[in-house]
Amino acid sequence: MGIEQLNVPDPKTDEGISDMPSSAMINVWDSKVRIFHWGTVLCFAAAWFSAGVDEQIHEYAGYTVAGLLAFRILWGFVGSRYARFRDFVPSPGTFFAYIKSLLGGRSSRHIGHNPVGAVMILALMVLLIVISATGWMMLTTAYFGVVWVEQLHQYATYGLLGLLPLHVGGAILSSYLHRENLVLAMITGRKPAKVDQKPVATAPAE
Repeated sequence: MGIEQLNVPDPKTDEGISDMPSSAMINVWDSKVRIFHWGTVLCFAAAWFSAGVDEQIHEYAGYTVAGLLAFRILWGFVGSRYARFRDFVPSPGTFFAYIKSLLGGRSSRHIGHNPVGAVMILALMVLLIVISATGWMMLTTAYFGVVWVEQLHQYATYGLLGLLPLHVGGAILSSYLHRENLVLAMITGRKPAKVDQKPVATAPAE
């Protein structure tokens, strides 16, 4: 029997998932979220490697990232369930409670982003906004050659590079703890409804 693919309704909780067969797959990341994710990865890499080598490619890549960010922010309010900020952005209490449970080796599985992953995504998005904004400012007459703009652009870029290994490492750790492939999920958009019969939890809507 093949793997069953299910579309999960958009309720306040994921209570119904516990009644699904173990073979069920849930559509979690829609195509727009996946395009944003991988498009941003490719464009940031293009911007990084073209800096000081081909400024036209660097600028086009930067503008594309800015466009992807603008769309992702909009989609965070009107998009599909797991793409919405209200579904995954945690409160401080939820965030620190998850950290405590993670350190205790008993963190719950989340269908969407877990609280730590959510905060990481927000941090990456903020840095990308700063990089895009300062990159554009450096091309204007008013801010061309202004030292603090150039430094902020550079520091934000290095900050993003510093967070990327943590982001990848977090995905690998979460994949190991909950026996699922999060990288593959961001490619296919689907995740198992249940893994190893562990309880499923989602971040409360804020």
